[in-house]
This record gives sequence, structure tokens and C-alpha cells, in this order.
Amino acid sequence: MEKRYFIILLFIFSISSSCSQQNAKKYTIRTIAFYNLENLFDTINDVSKNDEASPIMELKWNKSFVYNDKIEKLSSTIAKIGKEESKTSPAIIGVAEVENTNVLRDLINSKHLKAFDYGIIHYDSPDKRGIDVALLYRKQYFKPVFDEVYNPNIYSDNKKVYTRDQLLVSGYLDDEMVHIIVNHWPSRRGGSANSSPLREKAAYQNLKIIAKIRDKDKHAKIFIMGDFNDDPTNKSFKEVLQTKHQKRTVKEFDLYNPYENMFRRGFNTLVYRDNINLFDQILISGNLLDTGKKEYSSFKMYKANIFNKQFLTHQKGKYKGYPFRSFSNGNYTGGYSDHYPVYMYIIKEKIMN
Repeated sequence: MEKRYFIILLFIFSISSSCSQQNAKKYTIRTIAFYNLENLFDTINDVSKNDEASPIMELKWNKSFVYNDKIEKLSSTIAKIGKEESKTSPAIIGVAEVENTNVLRDLINSKHLKAFDYGIIHYDSPDKRGIDVALLYRKQYFKPVFDEVYNPNIYSDNKKVYTRDQLLVSGYLDDEMVHIIVNHWPSRRGGSANSSPLREKAAYQNLKIIAKIRDKDKHAKIFIMGDFNDDPTNKSFKEVLQTKHQKRTVKEFDLYNPYENMFRRGFNTLVYRDNINLFDQILISGNLLDTGKKEYSSFKMYKANIFNKQFLTHQKGKYKGYPFRSFSNGNYTGGYSDHYPVYMYIIKEKIMN
């Protein structure tokens, strides 16, 4: 009798377990990332730019070897970003400090990225050093429908500051319209540390782009990424963009910055003049934030992170714990970049047929 009772219970349990597995939700996971590639220049002198001042052009020895080695290292890194959970390379990655479309082609056609079939959106900006921002995207996942660049039109002492454009790309990530703004704000050269009118003006340009997007799509889902040359607590973020870092206070039209909490806990993406900074960030519009209801019928941010793996970090010496950069004191170090990449996972429930 006991044996028969046990068999019945086992049968009921197996049915219950089977139903539970069928009802278990499955999710689509995509990685959105940003990476400052630290002076990814080719070895050809472009007379229309000041590219001869780039680190690779100033080298006295085998420039081709350095260029190919840097392409190898950067592409292998990009292929790994977010792979732990998405099981593949980023669906979308914004990049900064690239010279031209040619270097981006070499990057995506490398052995580490070629199979992922990335597309490129790039414009030459008026930056004096000839460095630009760009967007790389997996054609399998993202279909761009619009792209445009906006110059911040920044002036200092009545002279135009020739800085990087801000790139807007709109398109369908899977079946959802999203908008991505890629930034590389004016640098801290000249001692402008905790606040700078130049970067605040760059932040105002972002507000104008956001307003333009929302004029056409009130409930637009927006990602703002870049090397901002400001930390998450600086005026450009807290007063101009009015970013929020506490989820419970975020409304649909707010901008949420997950990197502010990381910065407050001591995390960084670079070291500048021996100061720890978190200049590389990804912000999202409030409607991309998981509000705690765990409703993922459309894409929501799952979590954000810094890709600060051991191989990207100096392991010994004077710069132990710093990002393992490519160039230092006019020499090639064999490193990757002076910035860590940043990334976030966005997820939604997978439609099961």
C-alpha cells in the first residue's frame, strides 16, 4: 500500500514539475555597451587632421605591428563584454577615440568579431585631434532607421571649441524602437576638474536631442552613453541632465544613472592624474527601468556593470590596479585602453510559439 502511495505521489510530482517548467518564463537578453578605444588611429598620415600627434604616429618603431596588435586586443575584448549572461557579444556598442571608418572596418573584420556581422555608423567630427564617436551594431538584432550628428556649438572666450559631435542613432532592437546618443564630452585639459561650462554645454546639447526625440515619440526609450569626462555626481549630470540614482524616485521622463551608485561605492573606469574617476557611463530613460514589478513584456534594464577584468588591468608596478593602457610616455605598452568598457543587460520575456 505504501509503495503504491509513493508511486502516485511521484507521478503527481512529475506532472507538476513538467507544468512548472512549461510555465517558466524565458527571457531575451541583449548587451548594450560603450568603450573608449584610446586613440584607435591608423598608420596613414591624413593631412586634413592633426593625426600626426596621435600616439601611434609618434612611435619610432613598427607602427603596423602596434596597429594590428591593438586591433587584436580591442576586438577580443569587445567579443567578451556581457558574454557571461547574454552568451554572445554586445548587440550595440558605442565607441570613442576612433580616427575614421577604416579603423572601425578593421576592428569588426578581425577574427574575433567578423562572425558577429557588425554594422558601422560613423561621421567625421570637427575635433582638432581627429577623434570621433561611432556606433557598432549587430545586424541580426538591431535595424537602424535614422542617424544624425549634432555639434554642441561650444564657445570659450568667443572662440569655437572644436570638440566631438554627439551621435544619435534610432532603430529597432529586435522589434522595439530605441534611441542611442553616443558622447565624448570636452576633456579636462586645462584643469577644469569638478565642473566645467564646456561639459555643461555638452549636457545641454543632449537635452536638445532628447527633446527632439520626444517631440516625435513621447514615450521614447533612450540610452545615453559615452566618455563624459565628468563623474556621475558632477554638475553636468546632477544639475543639467538632472539624473536620478534612486530607483524609487525615477519617473518615465527622468534619466536614471546606474553608475552613480557605483561611483559612490568607489568603482572607476579610469585613473586621471592619480584620481579615480568614472567618466564612462550609460544612462537610460525612466521607462527602461525595472520598477520592481518584474514586468518584462518590453525591454527593461536588468543590471549595469563595468567590464574591469583582470587582463584589462595592470597587475604590478607603479600603475597596479589601473586600466592597462596602450600608450604611455611615447611608447606602446601592449595594453588595451586607458578606460574600462561599461555595459548593461536589458531583458524582456521571450515570446514562445
